Amino acid sequence: MRDRTEVFNTILKNGIIAVIRAPDSETAFKLAEAAYRGGINAVEITMTVPAGIEIIRELSEKYRDSDLMIGAGTILDAETARLAILNQAEYIIAPHLDVSVIETCHRYNRLCIPGAMSVTEIVKAMTGGADLVKVFPASILGPGFIKAVRGPLPHAMMVPTGGVSIDNIETWFEAGAAAVAVGGELTREAIQKSDYGLLESTAREFVTRAKAAKQKLAEK
Repeated sequence: MRDRTEVFNTILKNGIIAVIRAPDSETAFKLAEAAYRGGINAVEITMTVPAGIEIIRELSEKYRDSDLMIGAGTILDAETARLAILNQAEYIIAPHLDVSVIETCHRYNRLCIPGAMSVTEIVKAMTGGADLVKVFPASILGPGFIKAVRGPLPHAMMVPTGGVSIDNIETWFEAGAAAVAVGGELTREAIQKSDYGLLESTAREFVTRAKAAKQKLAEK
């Protein structure tokens, strides 16, 4: 099992977390595998998926010797965070800020990404020990919010979630995002058409765009 630092470094290097929401566990499992085949090695299984904890455990066991990192998302309390960790989740993502969730993750040496949508919440998350901060809903806040926050808080490591697409992913990185999380823009059409090959190709395009954006910034 990778430790918190390794997970952190890998997410920053690759820049993308795939958010898996699905109507049933079988679909979620197949979506996660397709995202991984497409090159996204950080996959978040949300607790809105039926039997989400079991999916995390099964994926973690199946891909134990690979570079696939399975995380748990939509974690609302410390108890659920602990349950996910005990079932091999390598990182925890929450839509809100709850310091007890961060403390639980760090007790088990797991990375924690709590959610925030204001400067006050971002600072509280950082003070509370958050490894990264999920900016949500990013579709409402926009890349300009990331850029503005990075003015007084240049050390804030933000991960916009919601509203990230293939067409605007470069804009998010240019604004200062540490990484991005992609959900519906990655999985929606694949779920509608039951076409996991489509998700795989979409994931590959996201990875290509993310790499290009990060390389462009590195060259500046």
